[in-house]
Amino acid sequence: MAERERTTITIQDPLLEEVQSGQRVNGTIDDEQHHGTYLDKSLQRLDFMLSMLGFHQTSILSFGLSWIAFVVVGIVIPVVTLELWSCSSCEEYQVKAFEFDVLASQASLGGVSLLCMSYDLRKYGIRKFLFVDRYSGHVTRFMDEYLRGIRNAYRQLVFWLLPCFILKTLREAIWLSYVNEAWWQSLGIVLALIISWVYVNLISLAACVLFHLVCNLQVIHFEDYGKLLERESNLFVLMEEHIRLRNYLSKISHRFRIYVVLVFLVVTASQFVTLMQTFSYEGKITFINGGDFVINSIIQVVGTTLCLHAATKISHRAQGIASVASKWHALVTCSSEGIQSGRSFCAGSMGSANDSSLLPTAENSESDLESLESMTTPANVRLASFVSSYHMRQSFVLYLQTNPGGITIFGLTVDRALISTIFFIELSLVLFVLGQTIVLSGPSS
Repeated sequence: MAERERTTITIQDPLLEEVQSGQRVNGTIDDEQHHGTYLDKSLQRLDFMLSMLGFHQTSILSFGLSWIAFVVVGIVIPVVTLELWSCSSCEEYQVKAFEFDVLASQASLGGVSLLCMSYDLRKYGIRKFLFVDRYSGHVTRFMDEYLRGIRNAYRQLVFWLLPCFILKTLREAIWLSYVNEAWWQSLGIVLALIISWVYVNLISLAACVLFHLVCNLQVIHFEDYGKLLERESNLFVLMEEHIRLRNYLSKISHRFRIYVVLVFLVVTASQFVTLMQTFSYEGKITFINGGDFVINSIIQVVGTTLCLHAATKISHRAQGIASVASKWHALVTCSSEGIQSGRSFCAGSMGSANDSSLLPTAENSESDLESLESMTTPANVRLASFVSSYHMRQSFVLYLQTNPGGITIFGLTVDRALISTIFFIELSLVLFVLGQTIVLSGPSS
């Protein structure tokens, strides 16, 4: 009776293990589905917000509506408002030349952002646009990072737009207090200008934040690749993963290079015109008549900084992989050489004593012959394996050093050296404008 009970217990134990393992697998699948559903909802909300801004141009109707809305709200309304509305007492508090320059720069940057981002979103979709894929089971591993990156994108958009919106509203409110026209007419004009300003600058900043988000999501993969070097010993797996990451960076560079160049050119031209206008103006410039220049410059500089910072960050991460791999190669080589030298010393000191005992003879028993199967590999075979693995690691590190990767713009890698070059170019333009506009006159004799 006792034997039957023991038999039933031993039979039931594997069944229980199968049930528990099945529950664990089902739990893992449920977690992946839950995280995947949550990510899908987050991407849908992001896609909806981009659709409201006019980036989602998947059909002829949506294409026409988005561009009509941009032209009407971003260009026609402020131009008509500034042209048709005349105020005899507002010449000191509003300079139309300044207003039209700010309007032109805002519309140019918003048009470039809408054109480039809508094209990529229409061609690839939101998931491929952000490179948020389900590559070989990486959904659960990167899901939290993906969601955190999307939430940070919302925060960045609000964080940079809200202070500028407060400054714009404050400037318009101060200007409104100096106007002696009908209050309802002045209030309607101010509201129209503020709505147009918010719409155009929201498009510009949203495009910059989108590019920043794309680069930050790839930074997650490069940080994980650094951890992969610590736990993975198969060089073919490491090579395949690095090739995949470099392919993603090449796609990002190809898709966004025109956008980054156009943003840089528009912002540079806008700042150039701003300096020319302010230094050539003969009247007194105050926050009321020249405050839009300040607000517009803040928006443009922030957007350009977001783009350059994202590209530089991912280029720095990609180039840092080679140093991580070199450190990993050095640690593995030093530990292998230590083990190898210890084994060689033991083999040299005890070689003569063990040679005769390792050879099978007629007097050896059957158990002694079976023990020969567990003999260690000869030293020359271990040395050949060590040298082979060393050369494989060395070639892998050399590959990473000669293929650093990063965001490139027509062959130029966006890194710290390029940022320094851009800084000195901008400084040269500023000094040129100052030299053309500021004249220092000495005392007349």
